[in-house]
Amino acid sequence: MSPLEMIRLALSRLRTARIRAALTMLGVVIGVASVVALVGVGQGTTSQITSRLNSLGTNLLTITPTGRNGSSTTLSLDDADAIAQLPGVAAVEPELSTSGVVGAGTTTTTTTVIGTSTAYPSVRAYDLWQGTFLTDADEAAGLRQVVLGATVASNLGLTADAVGTEVMVGGLPFEVVGILQPKGGAGVGDPDNEVLIPIATAQKYFVGSNGSVRTIGLSVADGYDMTAVSDEITALLETRHGIAAGGTDDFSIVTQAQLLQTAASISGTLELLLGGIASISLIVGGIGIMNIMLVSVRERTREIGIRKAIGARAQDILSQFLIEALTLSLLGGIIGVLVGLAVSAGIARFGGWTFTFDPTTVAIATLFSLIVGIVFGVWPARQAARLDPVAALRYE
Repeated sequence: MSPLEMIRLALSRLRTARIRAALTMLGVVIGVASVVALVGVGQGTTSQITSRLNSLGTNLLTITPTGRNGSSTTLSLDDADAIAQLPGVAAVEPELSTSGVVGAGTTTTTTTVIGTSTAYPSVRAYDLWQGTFLTDADEAAGLRQVVLGATVASNLGLTADAVGTEVMVGGLPFEVVGILQPKGGAGVGDPDNEVLIPIATAQKYFVGSNGSVRTIGLSVADGYDMTAVSDEITALLETRHGIAAGGTDDFSIVTQAQLLQTAASISGTLELLLGGIASISLIVGGIGIMNIMLVSVRERTREIGIRKAIGARAQDILSQFLIEALTLSLLGGIIGVLVGLAVSAGIARFGGWTFTFDPTTVAIATLFSLIVGIVFGVWPARQAARLDPVAALRYE
């Protein structure tokens, strides 16, 4: 019997027991759908994280305090001024931040209030939608001027006409001088859910004026090596902070490349973990196939005996039952792939990231379903092939 004829016969057998075949395939469908959906979620998360990191700015270095002698505020405005004098540093923006309530009329929203300098848009790669950014005069005088992130403006129901009006930041009136273009994002860490005020204003009204800063961001000038610039900054800050050679630094410097590498590593581990967990249900589906095939062998014992009596070889019987198991697993795999892609697309839409179709994941999931069919279908097929035709014909 040709393989095509065996496939036709296997499909005919499945049609005669539709409900049992559907229930048997259900385990494989759930397993494959889980693998495709969860891996798709992992890839979508990776894409979203990578997009956010890339949107933070080009040639970006971020310096944060690590704390020494129990202190976590080891960076200062003077450090930022000193770093700005180094060759290869295009722009520097020190930051202070706190959480605050911003209100316009009767509408309020909770957001991140960032005190920063005029270099913030160039370092962090922001563009203005309306108005202007903070000026050197605003920064020097500590004026109550504010630039709104796109999400904040949207939450407050503000439009382009809002420039020049007042909003309440932490209970104090601030003049809106600009609104930023949206970068895109949602949830925790949304780059558009922030308001920017002069750093002197943040010190005066919100976080105190001890001269320390939370973060120093800087962009490396084109043509300069980021590692070399990072080394120069390290040497400068060690000297300023009195850290001896070989001592423990009270700051850390992170580049965009390091952030992307870390994100890729974490996301890869997450994808493997999610795929491994989902594969367990696929194995359970394979056990279901083996169980139903063993039942099928017992129910068709006389048929096997008749086929052997009229000349069918053990290899023919083995191939027939193995192809039936493969047909079950393959159909379950195809349906599972379609269900998994639909679920992954739905989660991506709900989560606010772009759905990514990865043919490799689909191919691996389908191949794994075939392997499950082979592994769990061999034993029932061998049991059928080994039946003695005389004993099979006598079976009731």
